[in-house]
Amino acid sequence: MTLMIPGLLRGSVGAICLQAASWRLTHRTLRHLTLSSLMKSKRKTDHLERTADVLRREVVSVAKVCGVAHESPSVKRLRLLVADKDFSFKAGQWVDFFIPGVSVVGGFSICSSPRLLEQERIIELAVKYTNHPPALWIHNQCTLDSEVAVRVGGEFFFDPQPADASRNLVLIAGGVGINPLLSILRHVADLHREWANKGSGYKVGTIKLFYSAKNTSELLFKKNILDLVNEFPEKIACSLHVTKQTTQISADLKPYITEGRLTEKEIRDHISKETLFYLCGPPPMTDFFSKELARSHIPREHICFEKWW
Repeated sequence: MTLMIPGLLRGSVGAICLQAASWRLTHRTLRHLTLSSLMKSKRKTDHLERTADVLRREVVSVAKVCGVAHESPSVKRLRLLVADKDFSFKAGQWVDFFIPGVSVVGGFSICSSPRLLEQERIIELAVKYTNHPPALWIHNQCTLDSEVAVRVGGEFFFDPQPADASRNLVLIAGGVGINPLLSILRHVADLHREWANKGSGYKVGTIKLFYSAKNTSELLFKKNILDLVNEFPEKIACSLHVTKQTTQISADLKPYITEGRLTEKEIRDHISKETLFYLCGPPPMTDFFSKELARSHIPREHICFEKWW
């Protein structure tokens, strides 16, 4: 089911017109949900307030939860079935996440590839436990077959066209900031498979992922990441950092792990005029590395960053 909001939207929730029967909600409840979301967005910590000036798509689509799993002790992974063929996204973008009965709108980056949506109508999210109402709902109330609504937004993405020049990518992630960068990494892998199999499409350069977390249990999707590194060793490499590791690091992870914070020197070794930099993590981390890259005379248009609070 497609839910339309007039025009391209920059942050406004607007009057969402839903088929109430499909949501098992009354029109009064839906109106309350929308108006409450608008009022809640006045709080500076709210997703809608933080992204008020960011471009959104006009389509709001119903999504059904078809998978729930723990990705780490503090992060749950959701698989959502979005049957609406008008729903699409670019690797790196996020969704506004509307939950019936929860007045606050969530904002979560998609961590799956656009190809998975095209082939199976599935998107994946990984949500860290916090006291924010949408995250609480996901961790405490969300079950298989729960229905929500999603709308794509964000100007942080990698969407090369077949004729575009080949670019190297450096992806810098902190904590749950891996989500949009994993989407980009998976998208690049899909593009490379297409090039290898058909000899057509976008020709990818090299990709280096720097990913930092508190400890190895909080390094999300590490198996998926290492599977891609092993599948495309000539294209994809990763450096995983842990800052507060207290247990022994497993033998399979050890070759990729550095204990301690990611430094600007490691990033500087990968600077070139053909390289695009994508950063996502806590604001102090993205601020630090974006400034360091600017000091290294990287053009501003080659530095893309997303901050999640």
